[in-house]
Amino acid sequence: MSEKSYSASYAAAGVDITAGYRAVELMKKHVKRTRNEGCLDDVGGFGGCFGLPVAGMEEPVLVSGTDGCGTKVKLAILMDKHDTIGIDAVAMCVNDIICVGAKPLFFLDYIACGKNIPEKIAEIVGGVAEGCVQSGAALIGGETAEHPGMMPVEEYDLAGFAVGIVDKKKILDNTKMAAGDAVIALPSTGIHSNGFSLCRKVFDIDNNNPDLYVPKAELGGKTTAEALLTPTKIYVKPVLALLEKVNVKGISHITGGGFYENIPRSIPDGLGAVIDRSAVKVLPIFDLIAKTGNIPERDMFNTYNMGVGMSIVVPAEEVETAISILKENGEDAYVIGKIVASDDKIVIE
Repeated sequence: MSEKSYSASYAAAGVDITAGYRAVELMKKHVKRTRNEGCLDDVGGFGGCFGLPVAGMEEPVLVSGTDGCGTKVKLAILMDKHDTIGIDAVAMCVNDIICVGAKPLFFLDYIACGKNIPEKIAEIVGGVAEGCVQSGAALIGGETAEHPGMMPVEEYDLAGFAVGIVDKKKILDNTKMAAGDAVIALPSTGIHSNGFSLCRKVFDIDNNNPDLYVPKAELGGKTTAEALLTPTKIYVKPVLALLEKVNVKGISHITGGGFYENIPRSIPDGLGAVIDRSAVKVLPIFDLIAKTGNIPERDMFNTYNMGVGMSIVVPAEEVETAISILKENGEDAYVIGKIVASDDKIVIE
């Protein structure tokens, strides 16, 4: 940071460029944690450079994904807790690209804020860095934009994008899916980052309902706010381990639209998934949402992950191997259904 870089006129208009420099300095320790073999430079330049690890690949393909955290950010702001929302931003991107079979390489974030408070921005980026560490991606750049007049000083929004790589011959091909294949569930940690507009209505979050901060026995002593803010689980490393040894035929990241929209996305025409409702291990936070908001079960499964953050289709004869590998990598995986010949993409019964 140059000591000469200061504009009193710009500061009077609501933008303190020195705060931006201070935020960059504070976040560097977080960024350093994410460096991997592809990193070529440090944060602060005009572009993030990354060397592609293509050794051993016949036809390397780059796979990208971009997303944000939706209105979950609203809850982080109300709770004044900003150290985990960045995990959500990374998770929403890397969990998508792993569905193609790609290994995440790097991530870039974008933060728009009403006022740049360096310590808060560094806290947000600390969460982004943690998500990158969990997924093996490097945080090679980003942008913090101060937008006075566009949003209140305490508010911000967070988004980002990830880039991964896969050998073309290893891109998941759902045309090999067949009736009789099994559908395996990977448990979620909670709401993840979708359906928060409905959560805000059900729990009156926008009015900062005091009941949000009351510990609930059904949530294991956590408050509703704590349960809702639990960061999105990152599935990259367990799934990469699975892909090395099992014939995976399809993967769905269960986000907005729940079971009904996301599981069919990995299933080809002529086939459908039959999900055993009694097998789904629904988390208590979803029961609380349904009860408090009087939400029909069909709508719940069409909005939330219901305790299943990712579904994976494998041949029936490889189920035991798949579950064993996933459990060795920290995932309490279990079977929730099967693939059948059908014009209905998904049936929950």
